[in-house]
Amino acid sequence: MVNVACVGAGYWGKNLVRNLHGLAGCRLKYVCDADKETCRRMASQYPDVAVAADLEDVLRDPELDAVVIAVPVPSHYAVAKRAIECGKHTYVEKPLTLSTQEAERLVELAEGKGLTLMVGHLLEYHPAVERIKAIVDSGEIGDIRYVYSQRLNLGIVRENENAFWSLAPHDISVMLYLMNAPRPLRVHAVGRAYLRPGIEDVVFVAVEFADNRMGHVHVSWLDPHKTRRITVVGSKKMAVFDDMETSEKIRIYDKGAEAVLNEAYANSITLHDGDITIPRVGMSEPLKLECQHFVDCVRTGARPRSDGRDGLRVVQILEAAERSLRNGGGPVEVAPSALV
Repeated sequence: MVNVACVGAGYWGKNLVRNLHGLAGCRLKYVCDADKETCRRMASQYPDVAVAADLEDVLRDPELDAVVIAVPVPSHYAVAKRAIECGKHTYVEKPLTLSTQEAERLVELAEGKGLTLMVGHLLEYHPAVERIKAIVDSGEIGDIRYVYSQRLNLGIVRENENAFWSLAPHDISVMLYLMNAPRPLRVHAVGRAYLRPGIEDVVFVAVEFADNRMGHVHVSWLDPHKTRRITVVGSKKMAVFDDMETSEKIRIYDKGAEAVLNEAYANSITLHDGDITIPRVGMSEPLKLECQHFVDCVRTGARPRSDGRDGLRVVQILEAAERSLRNGGGPVEVAPSALV
């Protein structure tokens, strides 16, 4: 059994606690939270789990193997660094950190100690995304030309992070996962803060890759539509993942266009518009799958799908987009890193 502590049991952390409790191969030994009411609630719901308010008391336990961190984002780096320094395998909710430099330090620290570092890029474990990834890798869609996503809703408005840092890590991680993409070249971002000064409620981000591929992310918590959609445009077909659909979450469109050399008309464009197919997807809760993956990696030493380097790549884009937002939407080069 892998002995695990969940640090942070608030808005999202309570979902991690629920999934870790009773997970195969996992013993949830501690729930740690600084809030007394949260501790009281956790103690009532999980009487077989020790509840603590002091992180150091938890990390001092030599039987503890791993720590799952769901504290506010500004505290990710400090808590994760302390857990790794204490020799604990570490899972951090997205985003890994608020800067590329901090993300690099965590990756180097974990790898130097031979510890698992995993980031909560939840959608990489969504069965529908896994199915699209299999379809992409099979060559059915052809070469991916661009990917765009929309993650929109009315609320929840954050106080410590803008809509891009809060919502976009999901879509950026999926974009890189599906495209097998290296570090992008540059990022353009525009947004506006309508509700709280300096905290953008809506952001549009364009991502440019070296191989002429593109990505686009639209996030907002000030929108009339609740939308969770990712579209993949390939050279042969196109795919749409709509997480708001209850059952038919993937549609594959046999649509495309290609340039054809024609003796009479020189270069011409041929369009094709075929069938729409709906692949069957066996659904399981993505968060449970993600938690199980972390526990399995700790137990076997396997490299997590969303490891620290994956988290670093996402932070690089987030940081570049933040700089672009601050300079009025101008292009910002994605900072290089020796680790990715």
